[in-house]
Amino acid sequence: MRALLLIGGGAGVGKSSAGWEVSALWQARGTAHCHVEGDFLDQIHPAPADDPHRTAITERNLAAIWANYAALGQTRLIYTNTVSVLEEPMIVRALGPGDPVRVTSVLLTATEDTVRARLAGREVGSLFDAHVRRSLAAARTLDRDAPPHTTRIATDGLPAVAVAARIADLAGW
Repeated sequence: MRALLLIGGGAGVGKSSAGWEVSALWQARGTAHCHVEGDFLDQIHPAPADDPHRTAITERNLAAIWANYAALGQTRLIYTNTVSVLEEPMIVRALGPGDPVRVTSVLLTATEDTVRARLAGREVGSLFDAHVRRSLAAARTLDRDAPPHTTRIATDGLPAVAVAARIADLAGW
């Protein structure tokens, strides 16, 4: 059986940090896995006219990357992206035919104060407020539309290693 761990959430909730810490935890345990930051799979401008939300290019790029990992015998994937929990069918499709895929979906959340503080540490310039507004809007959409099997984890006040430990326990790899 193949296993997929989806980590989603708005900007500033700790997705990337948690993903890297889960990977580090499993590396220390000797658990074979791959880790893909989904944000890098759709970085094209302008968006293709037939793919304005960049979903098709994301799927093609993930399929290509996964094919390389699978050829090396990998069966487990950590995938982080803001909307990953909403794109589960596309991500599973990108893994291609084969053994069934067991999916663990995790939605990270944080208060507006936490998001602002975290984003202030990495966002500079005139777009900070717009970035915060987009993150909070995305968080509301994700909370409303996430599939019922999605586990929510509030990251306020938690170090990334603690969030990662909870996620790793949920995945059970």
